[in-house]
Amino acid sequence: MNDARHGEYSNLLGHEAADELYARFVQTYAVNVAHLDPDAFERHSDTDEDALRAMLDAYEHEMDEPFPQDPARQLMDVLKSMARAWDGTSARFLRQARGAPKEAGLGLVVQAMAPGLGPPESGSGVIQFVTSDRGEAQITGRYLSQSQGRDALADEGAVFLTRDQRGASLEELCPEAFDKLVEYGSMCRRRLREEMQIEFTLDGGELSVLDAVRIQRRPLASVRIAVALAEDGVITKDDALMRISPGLLTELMHRQVDPFASRDILANGVAASPGAATGKLVFSSSEAQAAAAQGVAVILVLRETSSEDIRGMHASVGVLTGRGGMTSHAAMVARGLGLPGVVGASKISLNLRDKTLTAEDGRVFNDGDLVTIDGTTGTLLEGKVPLSEPELDDAFRTLLGWADEVRDIGVRANADTYEEARVARTFEAEGIGLCRTEHMFFDEDRLTLMREMIFAEDSEGRAALLERLVPMQVKDFTDLFRLMDGMPVNIRLFDPPLHEFLPHNRDGLRDLADAMNLPLSRVTRRVEALEEFNPMLGLRGVRLGVTVPEIYEAQATAIFMAAIAASDAGHVVVPEIMIPLVSATREVELVRGRIDAVAAAVRTQTDVKLDYKLGVMVETPRAALIAHDIAEQVSFLSFGTNDLTQMTYGLSRDDAGRFMADYVRQGVFPEDPFHKLDVDGVGELLSLGAERARAAKQDISLSICGEHGGDPESIAFCRAAGIDYVSCSPFRVPVARLAAAQLVVAERNHSK
Repeated sequence: MNDARHGEYSNLLGHEAADELYARFVQTYAVNVAHLDPDAFERHSDTDEDALRAMLDAYEHEMDEPFPQDPARQLMDVLKSMARAWDGTSARFLRQARGAPKEAGLGLVVQAMAPGLGPPESGSGVIQFVTSDRGEAQITGRYLSQSQGRDALADEGAVFLTRDQRGASLEELCPEAFDKLVEYGSMCRRRLREEMQIEFTLDGGELSVLDAVRIQRRPLASVRIAVALAEDGVITKDDALMRISPGLLTELMHRQVDPFASRDILANGVAASPGAATGKLVFSSSEAQAAAAQGVAVILVLRETSSEDIRGMHASVGVLTGRGGMTSHAAMVARGLGLPGVVGASKISLNLRDKTLTAEDGRVFNDGDLVTIDGTTGTLLEGKVPLSEPELDDAFRTLLGWADEVRDIGVRANADTYEEARVARTFEAEGIGLCRTEHMFFDEDRLTLMREMIFAEDSEGRAALLERLVPMQVKDFTDLFRLMDGMPVNIRLFDPPLHEFLPHNRDGLRDLADAMNLPLSRVTRRVEALEEFNPMLGLRGVRLGVTVPEIYEAQATAIFMAAIAASDAGHVVVPEIMIPLVSATREVELVRGRIDAVAAAVRTQTDVKLDYKLGVMVETPRAALIAHDIAEQVSFLSFGTNDLTQMTYGLSRDDAGRFMADYVRQGVFPEDPFHKLDVDGVGELLSLGAERARAAKQDISLSICGEHGGDPESIAFCRAAGIDYVSCSPFRVPVARLAAAQLVVAERNHSK
């Protein structure tokens, strides 16, 4: 554009349109090519002629030369500017992030001008044929007379595209052009195999298409569009599967903070469990339960959680902890419950006595203050923030059905309660890969019996008290077996150290002494005797089963009785019983002998044929290394990658969050090993264990049941290692199903 062309356009389109075109060109050229200050080229004049003169004067003032008139120089300057930007550091990083080569070439498109300014009907607009938020078939967009580019989207004078009661429309102004746009939209969909947004211009009623770009879309729309394109034969089912990022599904299963809402961030931490919720701050599990009983939504805030906080978490709509990482207790329980969770918010200050939270910027919040937790981004926000509701529709289920047709690795769920198992069924898990039984003991009536058992003087006393717990566990397991309706259920025997069931403060000890009618001194001595310097490596798991065998015997009895009860209702039940924290083959032999004896006793007592499978949870490096010996004793091995990662690294998953971000940032670890499976270290142990177990027992079943089971990259490693199935939190099951299918599709595409 130059003075000569401006004169030609003045004769062709009129002075007003020509001035507008020239002014726009000078402004764009000055800012994007000459890289001058945009403020100097803001439009302040009312008339196009004055605006043009101001632009030309500003350019000459800034550059000490008149605006260039030679079209060849203008084009060359454009090319130089583009090339500099293309070779810049930011552009290189962006290409790399999007999977394009860093050294990719640069292309320039030169096309004829479609002014959009001049005689009626001239203007510009954009049109798309599905909605960006829901992916529903609907023509949307705007058209603005005497405009260019995407002006119509920002101008209040723009009109609708289709006939509308609220005002004029393009369909009425230029019906032929509108019909052509609809035709072009259909053509784009077929030829480009995508839903596109078309940018167009009218010149005296003549339609020109300037560009077509993939429409921006929310997660729900992404799934619906991919499924609709496949159902219409535009793309294949495999294409549809590959178009959806597995992580995108998490946004469909949980409430999310509205992306357009303003955020006042109080705290940042690890995004441990996706979703968002608004509630009042509470600082103890008992307060959370009391509030829930009154129908009040609360956010539970603690330094860290333990097993005794399960009920408080159940009663909350979200949880925030100052300590912890991706596999901390709070993170795992929150994911299992589908509860928004942020952990490791180390920069907040908690005063649990005064019930206050001091935010990172020094603001103080009290018990009962309203906040919003965003577990998807790992933030705590002030006040009530607009949320969008989850929406699982037929397209979601259809996509996952296609994934199940393709994938070649099983997907189960970690579920500790009936409610979690129900969610697992909703998301079509192929069974339960890990049921942690200790979470069943924290109801008030059971907790009292557990504490009495811990204080029992001898084996007979413990057995008598555990016998009272058996009917409760029988009901738990019966309900679970019936719900799963013949699907496998893998029950892990009792794992945590006993001190987790005892109080640790003075008031709790006094209440326990009163409840058990014992002297406070005796209760205190017993609690102190059970305390351990390093509980993670202490008297827990199979070590309890060997030294306090009554616990495992009582649990085995409950499992077998529940299997018989569920079988009577027409369900085929073959329970899988898993021994935790094994590090020696002799441990397995001892526990297996006792469980076999319990099974024989139940068969004799009930005169019912009873079958079960026994397995080991591989959580110690030694268990992985001697997997060939262990395999000969059991039917399955399940790698507990949470504890296996802890023990391989010598890291506490609850405390690592304090420094893990610094380690990743400085390149010590490429990623948090509790978030993504460490293939070089933990993965090597897993591969060795799997290989040695298969060599000793070809038909042994192998799985992982740590939180890595829901991570797409970790699933890829497990599949390559010959793992039969992965097990993850119920809300991560759809993610795992899609990720597993994409691995197969990617292999197919690579082999073509």
